[in-house]
Amino acid sequence: MRRAWIAVTGLLSPLRQPAAIRRFSIPRSWLIAYLLLIVLPAGIFLYGYYARSADILRSEVIRTTQQALKQAGSNLSYRLERIEDISDAAFMNANLHSYLSINSDDQSIGTQIKVIEDLRYLVDTVQSNSDVFHVRVFVDKSKLYAEERINFFTLDSLMVRPWFRSIIDGNGGIVWTGVYEESYLGGSNETILSAARMLRDPDDYDKVSGVLMIDVRQDIVSNILSELQFAPGTAVYLVAEDGAIVYHPDAALIGTVVDPHMLDVLNEGAEGTKSLLLNNEHSDVLYTTLAPTGWKLVAQGTKSQLSPATQRLTKQSEWRSLIEYVALFLFLPFILLAIIVRGMNRRVNHVITVIRKEGKEGKEAIDGLHELPAVNGDFHMLERSVDHLILRVRTLVEENYRAEIREREAQLSALQAQINPHFLYNTLDTINWIAIGKGATDISMMIDSLAKYFRLSLNKGKTIVSVTDELKLAEVYLEIQQSRFFGSFDFKVAAGKGLEAYRMPKLILQPIVENALLHGIRKAKDRKGLIDITVELDQGDLVFVISDNGIGMDEELSRSLLKEERVSPGDHTGNGSSYGLFNVNERIKLHSGEGYGLSVSSKLCAGTTVTVRMKAALATSQDSKDSDV
Repeated sequence: MRRAWIAVTGLLSPLRQPAAIRRFSIPRSWLIAYLLLIVLPAGIFLYGYYARSADILRSEVIRTTQQALKQAGSNLSYRLERIEDISDAAFMNANLHSYLSINSDDQSIGTQIKVIEDLRYLVDTVQSNSDVFHVRVFVDKSKLYAEERINFFTLDSLMVRPWFRSIIDGNGGIVWTGVYEESYLGGSNETILSAARMLRDPDDYDKVSGVLMIDVRQDIVSNILSELQFAPGTAVYLVAEDGAIVYHPDAALIGTVVDPHMLDVLNEGAEGTKSLLLNNEHSDVLYTTLAPTGWKLVAQGTKSQLSPATQRLTKQSEWRSLIEYVALFLFLPFILLAIIVRGMNRRVNHVITVIRKEGKEGKEAIDGLHELPAVNGDFHMLERSVDHLILRVRTLVEENYRAEIREREAQLSALQAQINPHFLYNTLDTINWIAIGKGATDISMMIDSLAKYFRLSLNKGKTIVSVTDELKLAEVYLEIQQSRFFGSFDFKVAAGKGLEAYRMPKLILQPIVENALLHGIRKAKDRKGLIDITVELDQGDLVFVISDNGIGMDEELSRSLLKEERVSPGDHTGNGSSYGLFNVNERIKLHSGEGYGLSVSSKLCAGTTVTVRMKAALATSQDSKDSDV
């Protein structure tokens, strides 16, 4: 205390400093406390604020991007649905199916020319739509027009394409091929995607009469996706259900398969957002589903990507907030603190003086403290707290003195209480020797067992005993009862190795074996009773199992034994009453916790088993000394 007072007064009264500086000097400990309690938490708060703001801003950017992506997906779906409607209209044309099913060998040249003209008219009608680039019909090679190679092709030439099997499996439904390059007769290569469907022979439904393909330019996709105003470096592409990329601004990636983790994310739902680690870089993946094709429209960008305008706004906000933070939490509080310190020095010094003079001035110093004017509310509270502290110290000293007196009186009472057990042991020992002298060995054995029982149960007033002593107490009790009820029961005690080092509450087993004997075995008149006691360690717990082959009880009664105190009907002596189980269970819970206690298992005419589980506690050195006394 003296060393702390010297340090404080040394900080408050630096005599060697100039007067002007000394007025505004701040103790070093106060400055450290200011930095730790104000500046550091404020910095952490500001960092957390920036982190939360960045997360909110990023979430808002992602939400806006997701909305734009959904709108683009809706526009693209609408354009693709129009192509499907055109395909459906052509598919519903009755002449198309009938012409494709006609066998060329059975028709004249004139009829075949009429078929070609009608099919040409149908194709030209479909191609008149602005979204349709080209229409191709693949038919059997036996058709006269199969080798036309402008709008009509042989079905065999389509079989080598990778998506031919998907068209056939589509069973007449529209199958989208994805983006690919196709060469047309008399023209250059074009990048297209196609809506293809199988055509069946109406006379033979199992026969494939042809395939109708409506080609659209890649521009129908790229023009819509190019309107998205995403951050530079954000890739927007289409992925099929099997993970293959069907469109990508980088043509080299078309046909490749996305990362398996990416595919798992895309299969989670119709739309969503996810952050993934792709190619050792955190990326944000946003996706939505195109209803006509089942493809996923994906936008992929780096995790920290924001639009340039948002980044500039964030930088400006950070610098402005940093300047405000420095002014608010560093300069202004520092100046205010220096001014306050000047006014508080006198009152703090007076408080310290009162504390140092307490031993000499006592009540007069405290009265002088009360007479000081309350200039500052906080220091007025400090003065009152010092007053209360001094009075409290006096009270505690007096209470400590009275507690020591009560402790000495309790020790004397404990020593005096040991006289009666010693007198009881000596008296029983004298009776034992008299019985031996008169040849009454049965009386001698009974007296000897009774003396052991009292010695173990009293145990010099201690409530915690060793496992060995508790088992010995149960054995002595059963030996006494064997003398009382000669030949009516036997007992066995089995204990695991090393249990003598553990301690437990006293008188846990005796009430249980008493219930087993008086309520179970004694009421079974048709057989000789057996009480079996075992104890072992189980995962840090002591587990006792006490079983008997008595009359047992029904399950409802066995469940109610531990819920409330019970006394056997007609038993007013207390001998063997089952209230002991409830009492033992409560004592174990108080000692070890709610997860411990008794469990009772019993069946009528089959006996009862009581399991005791308590926390295993090793004996301390003090316990060993007490047991030796």
